[in-house]
Amino acid sequence: MKKNVSLLIICSLYCIGNAYGQDSLNVPAPWITGYGSIYYKYNFNKNATDNKTSFTNSQNSFELDMLSVKLQHAIGKVSFTGEIGVGKRAEEFSYNDKGISSAIQQLFISYTPIKWLTLTAGSFATYIGYESEETNLNRNFSMSYLFTYGPFFHTGVKAQATAGSSTFMIGIFNPSDFKYAPLNSKKYIGAQWGFTPKESPFTSYLNYLGGVDTEGVRDDQVDLVLTYQFSKHFNIAYDGSFCHYSGNAPGTSWWGSALYLNTDISSAFGLTLRTEYFNDPDNLKVFTDKEQFPEGGSIWSFTLSGNYKIKALTIIPEVRLDHAMEPLFTKNENNVRNSPNVLVAVVYSF
Repeated sequence: MKKNVSLLIICSLYCIGNAYGQDSLNVPAPWITGYGSIYYKYNFNKNATDNKTSFTNSQNSFELDMLSVKLQHAIGKVSFTGEIGVGKRAEEFSYNDKGISSAIQQLFISYTPIKWLTLTAGSFATYIGYESEETNLNRNFSMSYLFTYGPFFHTGVKAQATAGSSTFMIGIFNPSDFKYAPLNSKKYIGAQWGFTPKESPFTSYLNYLGGVDTEGVRDDQVDLVLTYQFSKHFNIAYDGSFCHYSGNAPGTSWWGSALYLNTDISSAFGLTLRTEYFNDPDNLKVFTDKEQFPEGGSIWSFTLSGNYKIKALTIIPEVRLDHAMEPLFTKNENNVRNSPNVLVAVVYSF
């Protein structure tokens, strides 16, 4: 029933878009974009439990990853964005929601009273980190540990201002990944400083998110994203995060860094190498079994992804190796430190 309702909503959005486009009134037509993604993954340890990151939890299986449809509309200083998604990726993204709410990926309204200030209310994808939940915006298909264990989205209000080469954002949100705030929950504060010098290939974003979660634990996360475009064929990106917990879990934290080397050999083919280090010394995210990992642990992850484009279609072959400092993974019922995978995904964008 839930899938039928979700598909009905997607069809309704499409019909609304056509109706607006044919309206005799002088109203701008909305625009509709989206994508569909399918993948196959094989884990050489021959199990799906080795996957400790989001959205690709499978083994030797063809998977319907995601169907996403985004409707956008703007009249003057006001704009609207609504994104509906169905599939395993959508369900994992909205893991706190029940029923039809899990299909809502984004839903927000923005107002720009003056050209340098935008006010936004609703639910929107996180500003923290380099990667995106939207598959067609990533060069690697599988996700990083930093993306997986940071927030997915925020629901609340935010204000974004531009001043010269800098942008500033401040927001008040529900607890992370909740579209509807649980009873008696507290709000989170988010902030961002973006810096992009004029006529420079360099960009930087310094991000902050902090508040008390639904378990009564305060967490504060600081995240830094840097990018540099060396040429039209090569660029690098860096993402680093540190998260500290206090209150019911004093003095605990996790942190990580990821480096992305992106090269476009031609307009039709590119490669991305992601190298990531994730440290979980206090058994918070990956090494949660304190008896097996009394001192926590850390992981090195290496992911090489190709991007072969045929007009609207992108084919993504991917090789990935996760190496843990402790025997985190499983092969033939034995604990091992390595988890090698291969994956092939196809993404059609429209």
